[in-house]
This record gives sequence, C-alpha cells and structure tokens, in this order.
Amino acid sequence: MLRYLSGGESHGPGLTAVIDGIPSNLSINIEEINRDLARRQKGYGRGDRMKIEKDKVKILSGIRNGKTLGSPVTLHIENLDWENWQKPTQPVTRPRPGHGDLAGALKYDHTDIRNVLERASARETAARVAVGSIAKTLLKEFGIEIISHVTCIGGVKLKAHYDANTLKQNLGYVEDSQVRCMDKDVEEEMIREIIRAKEEGDSVGGIFEIWVFNVPPGLGSHVNWDRKLDARLAFGLMSIQGIKGVEVGLGFEAGGKRGSEFHDEIFYSADKGYFRKTNNAGGIEGGMTNGAPIVLRAAMKPIPTLYKPLMSVDITTKTPVKAGIERSDTCAVPSASIVGEGVVAWTLAEAFMEKFGGDSLQEVKRNYEGYMEYLRTR
Repeated sequence: MLRYLSGGESHGPGLTAVIDGIPSNLSINIEEINRDLARRQKGYGRGDRMKIEKDKVKILSGIRNGKTLGSPVTLHIENLDWENWQKPTQPVTRPRPGHGDLAGALKYDHTDIRNVLERASARETAARVAVGSIAKTLLKEFGIEIISHVTCIGGVKLKAHYDANTLKQNLGYVEDSQVRCMDKDVEEEMIREIIRAKEEGDSVGGIFEIWVFNVPPGLGSHVNWDRKLDARLAFGLMSIQGIKGVEVGLGFEAGGKRGSEFHDEIFYSADKGYFRKTNNAGGIEGGMTNGAPIVLRAAMKPIPTLYKPLMSVDITTKTPVKAGIERSDTCAVPSASIVGEGVVAWTLAEAFMEKFGGDSLQEVKRNYEGYMEYLRTR
C-alpha cells in the first residue's frame, strides 16, 4: 500500500513529505524531482514569491546510492522566504472571500487567520509535486507517461480540435509556453487576459487537461465506491487548492449527447487485442481503466487574493472591512497543471501497486508481466 503525509507552512522553515510503500531498487534521479519543482514555479501571472524560492528537494531517508530501500522516503524542500519572516507579524483578521480563511478560523478556534492561511496556501503543493515526481518514476518503469497542458485562462479558450498525437507533437511548445498552451495565438491572448486582470487588481482562473498514456486495463475496481479509479482521480484533483470542477473524458458534454453518440464501440484484432476508435469515456469505464488513454480536466477558480479586495467582516470587531491582501499570483493555472500531473501520478501509482504490488521493483515487474501475458491470451 502506498501512502504519504506532508507537513509544513507557507512561510515556515520548509515542507516535508514522508512516503511509505515505494518498492525497493527503484532508481531515483533527484534532478528529475527538481525539474518538476522548477516547472511548478513557472507560468505567466505568478507573484513575487517565485522570485525568492528556488525549490530543490533534499532526500533525508529511504534512498541510498540512488535507489530506494523499501523503507520510508523522506523529502524536504526548504522555504528560502523563512528568513524574511522571523519578526512577529500583526494578526490577520480580515478573511478573504473564496479562501479557507474564515471557515478555518472558526473550525480551529483561531483569532489570527495566519494560523489557517499558512497551511491552506498553495505553497503546500511543492511537496505534492515532489511526491508525484517519485510516483512518475515508478510508473515510467512500466511505460506509463503523464502530460498536461492548459486549455483555458479566463475567457480565452483553446479553440482548435486536437487529439493525442497533436498534443504529443506540440508538447515541446507546451513546455516552453509561458501559459502551457500549445497554440501560439491563444497563448498570446491568454497572456493579455492575465495582464488586464493584474492591471485591474483582479485575478483569473482557467482549465488544464491531463493525459495518461500506456495504462494497462484493470486499474481500479467496480466492486466498491471507494475503489473506483475515476472517483479517486477526481478526489485527488479536487484536493488541489482552487480546483472547483473535474471532468473525465467528455465530462459534462456527455450530458448533452445520446448513448449512440457517446459510448466508445469495442473492436478486436489479433495484433491489438480489444480496442476502441474513440475515447469519449476518457479511458475509464465502471471505475476501471480500459486500456485507452486517461483524459482528465480540472477547472481552477480565480485566486482569492485581490489587490482591489472584496468586502468582508473583521473577525475581531465584526465591522465591515475590505478583505485582507496577501502576496499572491494573478493566475496560477499553468502551475496547477504541474501539480495535477503529480496528483494523478500518485493516484495511479496507488492503484498500480494495489494491482501489482511487491516489496521490490523486480517483484512488481514479475506481477505486471504475468498480468500482461494473461491479457494477450484473452
């Protein structure tokens, strides 16, 4: 069983994650983790915090000579901004609409909202990206590839039709794009939308999409609600700060179609086995992978911190006030897509280890290869 726990606050000494259940003998390249951490920090519309932090992971346990031991893996990411927060700060008493400020202060009986916002902050996602990077490394051993791109920022949407091949062909451009968009003209429109929002003291949200390739059929299960893989993937994506909606495959578009239009017909050939020519289901049927690429979409709301703040109530005086202002981004959708990759990788690694689990990478591979051989005979 794979599991992890993270700890740390936005302006504390750092973020730490402890991962349990990673099989032994998995080769870990620390630079790959740092590469994903750097990808999370990029994106047009990020705030001044990203000028301070230079996220690098330190491995404190569970890896020796570049390979996992089978024991818990401990990761630590230092907060460089910690040094700037050593002096006492004034209590925060003006909750921001759209943030966890007020609900968290009420739930945990805090009179200083900073006790809430420090952990509720999206800074926590750096730890999840590092954890997700290790999950990606495990999945790569079995040919599973995860990629993401941005399809919408504010009112600007990717208009052209694209398929898996188009996305793969443009992946290099996506990685170089300031907003992770494959279309140059749309990218420029998205940047202009972010600039307008910033000039007006506002913020913008958007939508990112994640594709997963070479997933074997049979991950997840139909037998109980909490084992359905689409539900678990949606749970993971919804746990990312700011995410308000998740789609699998055509998602909400399916509600406007007939069954004859939506469902993916099944075919068989000696060389391919079972396959589908369409993928409206997004690679998951009955809570289980069906062998087609997994396609997921997540909608991120605009960031709650506004430099022209909305109205709120001071939790100490109960008087009407403008909401508090914290240093923040104008748009974090491109960054959220990288976090999404990590979250999806972790959820799939959990399901993968449930299906093919073993204490060493070699044992997992034997189990996997036996299953794939069984599929070839069906």
